[in-house]
Amino acid sequence: MGIEDFGGGQSQSDVLVVTTNDVPGYRVDKVIGEVFGLTVRSRHVGSQIGAGLKSLIGGELKGLTKTLVETRNQAMERLVEQARARGANAVLMFRFDVTEAADVGTEVCAYGTAVVISPF
Repeated sequence: MGIEDFGGGQSQSDVLVVTTNDVPGYRVDKVIGEVFGLTVRSRHVGSQIGAGLKSLIGGELKGLTKTLVETRNQAMERLVEQARARGANAVLMFRFDVTEAADVGTEVCAYGTAVVISPF
């Protein structure tokens, strides 16, 4: 597996997503409000067994890492879709929240503040 299997982030999009409060060179013209993208993924039995065995000897659980990256990317895509649908061209204060969902999977929520920005 190459590094592309373990990376995430935003691909080309008409909605800019940043973790900062503002974007240098731009002003916030309108605050639309909170947006989020949510997904819950379960692991299949094979990966759980493999992870259990790997935990005995230590090391990275690459299969689970790749699954989590894919899950985070899906949550981010849903956040961008929601922001776009509400008329935003940017999301400020972008964050992820990851929790276990009733012992059956992992819940990943991408969230931030949808805004309309324009250059100074």
